[in-house]
Amino acid sequence: MQTVVGIDLGTQSLKVLFYDFSSREVVASESAELDLYQNEDGAAEQQAHWWLNALHEALGKVDPAVKSSAVAVGVSGQQHGFVPMSKSGEVLAPVKLWCDTSTVAECGEIMEAYGSEQSCLEEVGNLILPGYTASKVRWFGKESESLYEQMDCILLPHDYLNYYLTGERSMEAGDASGTGFLDIREREWSPGMLKAIDPNRDLSECLPALQLEPGITGRVRSEIAKRTGLPEGIPVSTGGGDNMMGAIGTGNVSQGKITMSLGTSGTVYAYSDQPIVDPRGEIAAFCSSTGGWLPLMCTMNCTVTTELMRGMLGADIRQFESAVSSAPRGAEGIITLPFFNGERTPNLPRAKACIVGLDSQNTNPENLLRSAMEGATFALRYGVERLGELGVEATEILLTGGGVGSATWRQAVADICGAPVTVLKQNEGASFGAALQALLVLEQGVEQDLPALAEHHLSRNEVLCCEPKNSSVNFYNEAYRDYQLAVGAITPLYT
Repeated sequence: MQTVVGIDLGTQSLKVLFYDFSSREVVASESAELDLYQNEDGAAEQQAHWWLNALHEALGKVDPAVKSSAVAVGVSGQQHGFVPMSKSGEVLAPVKLWCDTSTVAECGEIMEAYGSEQSCLEEVGNLILPGYTASKVRWFGKESESLYEQMDCILLPHDYLNYYLTGERSMEAGDASGTGFLDIREREWSPGMLKAIDPNRDLSECLPALQLEPGITGRVRSEIAKRTGLPEGIPVSTGGGDNMMGAIGTGNVSQGKITMSLGTSGTVYAYSDQPIVDPRGEIAAFCSSTGGWLPLMCTMNCTVTTELMRGMLGADIRQFESAVSSAPRGAEGIITLPFFNGERTPNLPRAKACIVGLDSQNTNPENLLRSAMEGATFALRYGVERLGELGVEATEILLTGGGVGSATWRQAVADICGAPVTVLKQNEGASFGAALQALLVLEQGVEQDLPALAEHHLSRNEVLCCEPKNSSVNFYNEAYRDYQLAVGAITPLYT
């Protein structure tokens, strides 16, 4: 048996997956939980060594014989996290994550220094939004001057795991486009944006080599092989951000499909063979990790919404599914605005979650849970619509992420978005995408192309796929308008 390994560094856990590509079977899948530090100022941080501990814990659960079968590794990671490293490889500070909204002021400072928001969009392709890496770099320079001076290299979370495995420092275009300082059209660092972040230092000297196509970033070092049980010297592919690897893992590597991820955050994205720059800046103009582009909308609150509501109401997963399936669509008029972590789309980093429409008749656990699920989905419908307005049309939604386990949620996505929902048998998302990229690296010698590879290794789970119901689509069109009105009503409170 030979396997490829997919590693996915998420916010709540790290997952490892071993895929036997000859039998097309996942032979091992393990995970380890991660802590998260958050405070009321919007900070969201993790220690880089927590990731390494989780990697060892997850791999430690895998049979040694399975680990020894690995012939290549691919790494996926949460986007935007800022890993400042010294020359010796020491991580100089806690890693500020994608959901960190404490650097709002720095976002404005950078865009003002660059010229204007419009200049950012026209020349680089993206606004500098809370959560992106750029504002974290500027914040670090202001808050920790002595440590900032020691910074020799800037990495992203998946880059750091690549560095740990191989000793090589690198970035790839997909994940790098989420920093805010990559010119996404030209796929190269933007000198003007780097200067806007810090006019007194040449930050390009802190940026590693940029890989533009999938390939080998390095090989597993002997000392890491001894610690993990992975074979020494096997190749580690470039990897990428979790959304970029999720695109590969759902077969979204050619035009005509939209992937929707129901994870801690929610994302909606599609492959494009040309840059897609949103004049409003709501759709991120990202590169893919496959040589193309990946226009994407992110919400900062998806399953975090349902998890918080489940926790408050004391409902486990089984009880959650029973509740949302028994509650009427529309939750009898209750609307949840799921801005627990602030929000990126709409750009309301200081926002708080709100529940409106409660009365003495509809206030019950079933409606509250149903409304949480629907609110998170309404937020994602906006991304589907906005992509369509930018010319990114799709005939199906490829659904992935933790929320896929709910039959009611799957149907709600189809009904709210008015599109067929496809779930794959290989519903491992980013970790499976990372494994497929690792397989691509192995098979490039036989001129294997990624669309063909994805088609060969991915198949529909017909039992979980669903079609929109016309009566529900019409109902949710009205409910969605009410949701948008509610968002508009609370916006002045948080701007």
